Amino acid sequence: MMAITSTTLDALPADPDPTPTRRKRDAGRARRIIRHILLVVFALLMLYPLLWMVVSSFKPSNLILSQTGLIPSEVTLSNYLDGWDSLGTPFTAFLLNSGLIAVGAIVGNLFSCSVTAYALARLNFRANKLYFGLTLMTMMLPFHVLIIPQYILFAELGWINTYAPLLIPKFLATDAVFIFLMVQFIRTIPRELDHAAMLDGAGPFRIFWSVILPLMQPALITTTIFTFIWTWNDYFGPLLYLTKTKLYTVPVALKSLVDTETQSGIGIMFAMSLISLVPILLFFLFAQKYIIKGIATTGIK
Repeated sequence: MMAITSTTLDALPADPDPTPTRRKRDAGRARRIIRHILLVVFALLMLYPLLWMVVSSFKPSNLILSQTGLIPSEVTLSNYLDGWDSLGTPFTAFLLNSGLIAVGAIVGNLFSCSVTAYALARLNFRANKLYFGLTLMTMMLPFHVLIIPQYILFAELGWINTYAPLLIPKFLATDAVFIFLMVQFIRTIPRELDHAAMLDGAGPFRIFWSVILPLMQPALITTTIFTFIWTWNDYFGPLLYLTKTKLYTVPVALKSLVDTETQSGIGIMFAMSLISLVPILLFFLFAQKYIIKGIATTGIK
């Protein structure tokens, strides 16, 4: 073997300096740390109003505006106990009313919007494109234009102080945004599946029920989520058609607390507002895996 001499060692390439690589790694770690700190600070700023409302709901009403910090000097449950029956009707009734309307609206939208979208996306009939265009035009029509005609119609039908004005339109495919969403989704489903089902003797309804509807899960999940949120938070519709306290939904009941309570009852409003948020949080916790599944299915498609 050849002997290693000093000349040979001098000819070998020198080891690369690890300092630049280490500096780049440290700089990248520092940027990530700063980014995470900024995100945490931003998240705390966004959550501060909610945290303040939670803390204020446990404060006596006379301390809410005088002590604005997040650490209360006195804790009480009187806001929840007094607010539960402050309108003469247990707050449970308002929660049940909102839940009933939300469930009915979800069922109505899922049924009517999916059937309408299937007809517009798959069935060939005269003026198909015209009907679809008219459906899209209703999305651009201001809601306030329809208030008076709708109220007169529902009043003539004797539906005032009932939930019919809030539920029946949902079964008539009045939410054009969900129809548009489902039409666009159905158009991504290959028509070869329809042709294969037709060769097996399936008709339009059987194709919709057995082929199209199971593949529409992401669109149906999206419709369910937004219908629940919009219906639960809807204030104007229940305020317009419901005048009896026992029929109030949660938003109308909270507004009534503001009208009937003075500054001494501001804690009651915070307490009941916090309770009204619980169903939405529980809904998101329950629907989280379905949301992820829907996104994953859409990605696979």
